[in-house]
Amino acid sequence: MTSVGARNTGAWGLAARYVRVVDGLSNYVGYLAASLIFFMGGTLLFDAVMRNLVKMPVHWAVELTQFTLAAYYFMGGPFTLRNNEHVRMDLWYSTLSERGKAKMDLVTVWCLIFYLGVLLTGSISSLQYAIATNEKRFSIWNPSVIPIKALLTVCLILMLLQAFSLVIKHIFTLRGEKI
Repeated sequence: MTSVGARNTGAWGLAARYVRVVDGLSNYVGYLAASLIFFMGGTLLFDAVMRNLVKMPVHWAVELTQFTLAAYYFMGGPFTLRNNEHVRMDLWYSTLSERGKAKMDLVTVWCLIFYLGVLLTGSISSLQYAIATNEKRFSIWNPSVIPIKALLTVCLILMLLQAFSLVIKHIFTLRGEKI
């Protein structure tokens, strides 16, 4: 398999740069998401100390942790796609050659792109509604849901960008080149 470095010109060079930029962005967002575990742990520890030792419950801590977990989940999606760690049925897939896997992935990635497009359409609509109505969560804390819905929309866009990066990678594999 030849490297695309020697042929880094024209449309294929642009495609290779696109893959590197999107993969780098997905890596950054993924590692940022991983760091949220420490924030969630700290928030829950703070809640436990305040509730059990100080006897002053913090009503917002668990809800903030739920929002943070949602952010962790959303932000981890592009990273999971980038590192090819998503769930698939390996029983048949594992028997395919590298080119066979690329062909199979090239077909299935379009299903993913369609699904992400539908989700993105819904998330944009939901975000517009949240902004128009200043939507808040019904709880004691009563936080706005606009930030988490905005993050969902941004992460879906990044997942779509990453899915198109996968398309390019699979095409390069079928051409016998590696990015």
